[in-house]
Amino acid sequence: YQRRVHGGSVYTAHSCKRKGAAKLRVLDYIERKGYTRGVVRDIVHDSGRGAPLALVQFRHAWKEKKVLHRMVASEGMYTGQYVYFGAKAQLGLGNVLPVSNMPEGTIVCNMESQAGDRGKLAKASGCYSVIISQNPDTGKTRIKLPSGQKKTVSSHCRGMIGICAGGGRIEKPVLKAGNNYYKFKAKRKCWPVVRGVAMSPVDHPHGGGNHQHIGHASTVRREAPPGQKVGLIAARRTGRLRGGKGDAKPEKKEK
Repeated sequence: YQRRVHGGSVYTAHSCKRKGAAKLRVLDYIERKGYTRGVVRDIVHDSGRGAPLALVQFRHAWKEKKVLHRMVASEGMYTGQYVYFGAKAQLGLGNVLPVSNMPEGTIVCNMESQAGDRGKLAKASGCYSVIISQNPDTGKTRIKLPSGQKKTVSSHCRGMIGICAGGGRIEKPVLKAGNNYYKFKAKRKCWPVVRGVAMSPVDHPHGGGNHQHIGHASTVRREAPPGQKVGLIAARRTGRLRGGKGDAKPEKKEK
């Protein structure tokens, strides 16, 4: 466990076959004041990633050359397609523009958490965020994340119109352990997961004993060192959630 949390050689990510980081264009003067056009050159598979990558080619801002950017492809994107990046870009599939220029209810992927970070939110296959509301006075936008959580971001943050490609990937049943083996082989060593109570006491704090039991409280403090920090970390409460709103007595209405 200590080798894993400290990033030992066995537990490092298997990144030798990956294409590279998936990011939007660098936010520059052209995107802030106008727009720029790119063309989708190819859509490729990235090892260890569920969503395909789109290779989009742009003209360099001040040199006579072309630049290739990798980013997560949106559903319906195709090779040869023109995509537009900038504040004056139209609301079209695969286009990237600030969320302040998107109406409420717009479906967005590859969203920025902070303006200029080149995309951090809703980048997994089939994921998307929804624009809930705009507040021009404060310059903030309320969005709904794929998890259902709501988040407030700056209205200058950019996003790509559409849903991340590769949706429905997890709907196919795994069927056998061999499929999971090859799935996680491309990612990192995080499978199979062995229970701590099934180990020896030298391998895990929960190991050992004549029966498979923890033998002490499963909660552990936040400042515990690696190797000891297993179980329910800094738990506020444990056990089943009992009772609720249904058990509360109804309030008497005043006459």
